[in-house]
Amino acid sequence: MIPRLAVTPGEPAGIGPDIVLHAALRGTAATLVCIGDPTLLSERARALGLPVQLDLVTDQLPDAPAARGRLWVSPVPLATASAAGVLDPANAHYVLETLDRATDGCLDGRFDGMVTGPVNKAIINDAGVPFSGHTEYLARRTGTDHVVMMLANRELRVALATTHLPLRAVSDALSRSSLRQTLDILHAELSSRFGYARPRIMVLGLNPHAGEGGHLGREEIDVIEPVLADCRRDGYLVSGPVPADTAFTPAALQTADAVLAMYHDQGLPVLKAQGFGATVNITLGLPIVRTSVDHGTALALAGSGAADPSSLLTAIDMAARLCRGRAALS
Repeated sequence: MIPRLAVTPGEPAGIGPDIVLHAALRGTAATLVCIGDPTLLSERARALGLPVQLDLVTDQLPDAPAARGRLWVSPVPLATASAAGVLDPANAHYVLETLDRATDGCLDGRFDGMVTGPVNKAIINDAGVPFSGHTEYLARRTGTDHVVMMLANRELRVALATTHLPLRAVSDALSRSSLRQTLDILHAELSSRFGYARPRIMVLGLNPHAGEGGHLGREEIDVIEPVLADCRRDGYLVSGPVPADTAFTPAALQTADAVLAMYHDQGLPVLKAQGFGATVNITLGLPIVRTSVDHGTALALAGSGAADPSSLLTAIDMAARLCRGRAALS
């Protein structure tokens, strides 16, 4: 099986177009169709000196990988010309249109999965569109009630109980029902997609020292511990709540196949410090396959030739593995 993947280059002023072009030069085992503005891609290729030939596709999608140095493009026009490194809210709806087309193509079977480049959340919000991130947007677009954001590299998998929230809103967002839904999705997909017959999940506490017996907060006592007790009764191998400051030691990680962090910056800095550029963002619980890069738009690097496509290539490889049902990175 050669998966057919939709690739969205993300923010046009960022490095997304650059790394998509670099991926086309290197070649992949999947059939990539970039959903974006061909003029933007052509201009960026010339600016970078990359000999990439763009082949436009409309109704009839390709069923074989393009040769190295060629890129299939499903055209979506920019609202206004984009300069590398210069954000423009006029193009926010263009970014969302590329996501919509990729998602719809996955839902109707034209694509086997989608890989997303980095977007700038602030500029989309500046354009008057409430947008907290790909994860939440794709959940709404696919009509999915609950999804789980997980980043993974060869050594570590970190899922999140909450995603893109202000820190002061995290505690209120944690409930027994939402935490149980997250654990159910994480457990199911570690089993079905990653090959763990009985996945071991380490669950972090929210507060320092996992609440210190209630002296530093009661979320562990009132929310996390009861959910973990229910999961254990259902046969899940879950440990915790574990203090976050000791959870990522080598000895502790040997006891877990995945870590569930309570909020975005509790777990992801450790994972990115360990394998930035070789880490993949995966949305669990969607009816489609979706992976993404582990970095932002890097506006200062856009059009410079210094952008590293490693994370995009890893995300493409992971999406292809997920489509084939063999997602283990190791």
